Amino acid sequence: MTAPLATSVPVTDTQAEAGRPASALGRRAFLGLAGAALGAGTVFRPAILRAQGAPLKLKFGNDVPLTHSLNIRLAEAVTAIEAETNGRLTIAVFPNNQLGSDTDMISQLRAGALELATMPTTLLSTLVPAAALPALGFAFPSYDKVWPAMDGEVGAYMRRNIEKANLQPFEAMWDNGFRQVTTSTKPIRGPEDLKGFKIRVPVVPLWVSLFTALGAAPTSIPLSEAYAALQTKITDGQENPLAIINATKFWEVQKYCSLTNHAWDGFWLLASGRVWKTIPADLQAVMAKHFNAAALKQRADNLRDSEALKKELEGKGLTFNTTDPTQFQQALAKTDFYKTWKGKFGPEAWALLEKYAGQIG
Repeated sequence: MTAPLATSVPVTDTQAEAGRPASALGRRAFLGLAGAALGAGTVFRPAILRAQGAPLKLKFGNDVPLTHSLNIRLAEAVTAIEAETNGRLTIAVFPNNQLGSDTDMISQLRAGALELATMPTTLLSTLVPAAALPALGFAFPSYDKVWPAMDGEVGAYMRRNIEKANLQPFEAMWDNGFRQVTTSTKPIRGPEDLKGFKIRVPVVPLWVSLFTALGAAPTSIPLSEAYAALQTKITDGQENPLAIINATKFWEVQKYCSLTNHAWDGFWLLASGRVWKTIPADLQAVMAKHFNAAALKQRADNLRDSEALKKELEGKGLTFNTTDPTQFQQALAKTDFYKTWKGKFGPEAWALLEKYAGQIG
């Protein structure tokens, strides 16, 4: 088991790559043993089994690299939580799918074997279909439409549906960003360039459907396996926000980046519903305060860093081009894509989405 991301001392990339612990054993040794138990298939419930009055120690899994803004702000939040609770609550973060794929972590959360995780809305949609609502192809043109919806009725609708799956979502969403297409063969300038194009997408029916409707040949591959798929030419391209493209070093195996803004995606910060019920109310409040505040900071990070990331990736060899989203929207409108997903989401969800995003399709 790779060492968890430290919550009170810095973790360097060298430490993470070498597999050395980022912090001493002791209070975190418990979490390493918990992780080993998970790997052996043991169902582990620390919030239920901890001794009376003992510190509460939680594990937190996510699918993004250590250097992603989510993990940077998360480290700050868990340090603040530990400080405010005087050590009554400690949280160890395991980034980059160390605790398994997103699908694995969802199962662990529901079983109570994992206490906390951030989950992309689209991956969560494999369990909660409504979670994919804001990631509909070309629904949101900009952040000034996204955040009012996510902090308003669309977000509230999604949270109600997530809670039905025995998961406890925190109020503020984290930003995964608008998604762009990278390729090793040619730039994507319009929908015609996607015809027959082999593209890696997450294990998300919505985006398989989107690229299929545009004539591409999508293949669902977990993020942790995407680099190898691109390197070995299983696929010729992929789609992700710039922060992920940079953090995963896709620029090493891709040549072009087409700014399609074809979908927006965010992260829900989730607690296991089974475990959440066992956490004292005062600790719940401290977690909510710091996690929600960290989410707002991380949103600002992503917005501020987007232009800098473009320049950084250009320096690493990626060639950028812009696109006209109306061409892609018109191409989709000629298919059954929007009609199909309106039926899947249902009239209530679709009406809420259009209230913030405007008419779709």
